[in-house]
Amino acid sequence: MLTVIGCGNLNRSDDAVGVIIAQKLQNIFKDKKLANLQIYDCGTAGMEVMFQARGSKKLIIIDACSTDSEPGTIYRVPGEELEELPEASYSLHDFRWDHALAAGRKIFKEEFPNDVTVYLIEAENLRLGLKISPSLETSVEKVIESIEEEINDFYLEGNRK
Repeated sequence: MLTVIGCGNLNRSDDAVGVIIAQKLQNIFKDKKLANLQIYDCGTAGMEVMFQARGSKKLIIIDACSTDSEPGTIYRVPGEELEELPEASYSLHDFRWDHALAAGRKIFKEEFPNDVTVYLIEAENLRLGLKISPSLETSVEKVIESIEEEINDFYLEGNRK
């Protein structure tokens, strides 16, 4: 199974980029009926990322980032470079997708994907707003194309189960 998860907040301008990409991919693949392809909009729910990833062979996560790079810069990073166990907390709001990667691997062991890729797109604006910045539009299309290729490659390699 291949799982694609878009993360972010639709009410915070460019932070929505992962969710927007996931929604566009859902639309692209809705009629293709590929067995064992799951595409989710997990918003800001790190716990949901962990549970939706369980049982997958390959996991792709998409989110915005803020590193003071050029807005729209795309980073494609192996998941193990970003996973991090969470600090002790009583709030699930503090449990992010990077925590979900580390905790999922620890909790679910062999049921959690080892093949994890994270796409991060540098944000320009993370303030309240309902639209992404024009500087990210080309990056959104490039990430969609790249993930479409990864999905097609996954199925060409015989991963239909």
